Amino acid sequence: MSASIQDESRLGVLATLRRGVQLSPELLQGAWLTLLLAVVAALGKVVVPLVVQQAIDTGTSVSDPDVPHVLALALVGVGVLLVSAMCSALVNVRLFRSSEAGLATLRVRAFRHVHDLAVLTQGTERRGALVSRVTSDVDTISLFVQWGGIMLLVSALQILVSTAAMLTLSWQLTIVVWVCFVPMVLFSRAAQRRVSERYTAVRRRVGAMLGAISEAVVGAETIRAHGAQSRTQRRVDAAIEATRRAMIRAQVMVSVAFSSGVLVANGVLAAVVAVGVLLGVHGDITPGRLVAMIFLAQMFAGPVQMATEILNELQNAVAGWRRVIDVLDTPVDVADPGEDGVDSPRGPAQVSLHGVSYAYPGGPPVLRDVTLDLPAGRRVAVVGATGSGKTTLARLVCRLVDPLEGQVLLDGVDLREISGESLRRRVVLVPQEGFLFEGSVLDNIAYGLRPAPGQEPGRQQVREAVSAAVRELGLEDWCAALPRGLDTPVGQRGESLSAGERQLVAIGRAHLAGGDLLVLDEATSAVDPATEVRIARALEQLTSGRSTLTIAHRLSTAEAADLVVVVDEGRVVEVGTHRELLAHEGLYAQMYAAWLAQTR
Repeated sequence: MSASIQDESRLGVLATLRRGVQLSPELLQGAWLTLLLAVVAALGKVVVPLVVQQAIDTGTSVSDPDVPHVLALALVGVGVLLVSAMCSALVNVRLFRSSEAGLATLRVRAFRHVHDLAVLTQGTERRGALVSRVTSDVDTISLFVQWGGIMLLVSALQILVSTAAMLTLSWQLTIVVWVCFVPMVLFSRAAQRRVSERYTAVRRRVGAMLGAISEAVVGAETIRAHGAQSRTQRRVDAAIEATRRAMIRAQVMVSVAFSSGVLVANGVLAAVVAVGVLLGVHGDITPGRLVAMIFLAQMFAGPVQMATEILNELQNAVAGWRRVIDVLDTPVDVADPGEDGVDSPRGPAQVSLHGVSYAYPGGPPVLRDVTLDLPAGRRVAVVGATGSGKTTLARLVCRLVDPLEGQVLLDGVDLREISGESLRRRVVLVPQEGFLFEGSVLDNIAYGLRPAPGQEPGRQQVREAVSAAVRELGLEDWCAALPRGLDTPVGQRGESLSAGERQLVAIGRAHLAGGDLLVLDEATSAVDPATEVRIARALEQLTSGRSTLTIAHRLSTAEAADLVVVVDEGRVVEVGTHRELLAHEGLYAQMYAAWLAQTR
């Protein structure tokens, strides 16, 4: 059965972070030096309170202030702050570089894995939502790592350094500070769980919203044609509204946590001043130390508040990280053996199916115990009613899916043992309507080129190869009639071309690929007579001398084939030439008679 992409990972926060670092090891590149620079930066920040304390307690007095001593302390403070600022800047630069390198690796791995997933696995999630996993979800990670990661590191070090400095000045006030913040820490842990849940819901809603918007944009023509604008608008509005509500719920929880931090921070300062004055009255603390403690308490409170906000951002990043990890953890059903695979030699392709059975996820079997030999160099047409298993048969031969039982062999070798590069070089699929990319006709036909590794052709070589393919297929007159010839833009998804012209581009692409076995899903689109003649002529040239498996929707195609395979309810029920099957007076003869009656 085909795997499906999970909607929500069960990994905890720390487990998610560990897995994220494993997937993007560049995030920790040079971490020790970065940590050392961050420690120096944090130490520099406690200099000002200590300088103030020394200046008040040792450099000032009503009768004889020591101005040179105070100036010397001030210069030391300025020097240390400059060094601290330089270290902070270096920490920022190093973290930005390592985070960008790590996230680039994550994006590449996620995007590659999406392409490695079977088409059926990709189909378990809407396209927009799947795209969001490798774009916007990674962006949430990027935002945290580049900003929150820096601040969290600096804040943690600042808390430790300020605590150490406070202990040297007054252990009593240090205890006061920590006692005031302990309840906030306990509350924060409980709040983080709620924030995590709400940000996970946000990422899920964002994916659903992008999926709904993507469908509405891509299907705009169909929506207008059926007058479904209002219905589609309601669906998109509902997705946007659900996203808005999820974001508000998350931000409300964040606001509660942050406001609690502000309240506690102000309470800490008040407690330090009150207890400090009492200690001063009893001679347990000097004025300079009390002033320094107030400074340090502020230094302690600031990072604690910042850490609370950063931890909230962390939950958003972790939610995004989990969704990316879910993609990467989705098993590849149709695995490429890679370098360990067999390099299938070029030549006439013979395909055999031995005891093949297949069922789509959650559905009944669509192919049952199919055994079939497709001879090399012959034109084979597969016919049958809708849902009989024709398209599944083509997918198995192209290895877009693997059989649940049995084997599909190419020249006697199981497709699962052949390297993906070798298989794609030999087996070429021509779908009903090939997908066209943004660019020109030339660019889209050139997708069929398969240059050798390290031998990427230049622009002129590409043009010559495409021109030769067009000439060999007899499509020169068609190209000449286009507004800019081969340089004519095809528009988004080929919308500037007609359905028939898109088929011609797909045929040109397949011809340029030069496969040994062509698998064609015959188009049923209505085209004008001139384009239909061009398509027929181009297909005749394309299939000449090659093994061909055509999913035939018109029995005129089966009539011209060397061999006809009849599929009914997942089983191959008849195999033979057109004349033989007519003489047999079985299912094919009935289908042919019905087709003739319709065409008269």
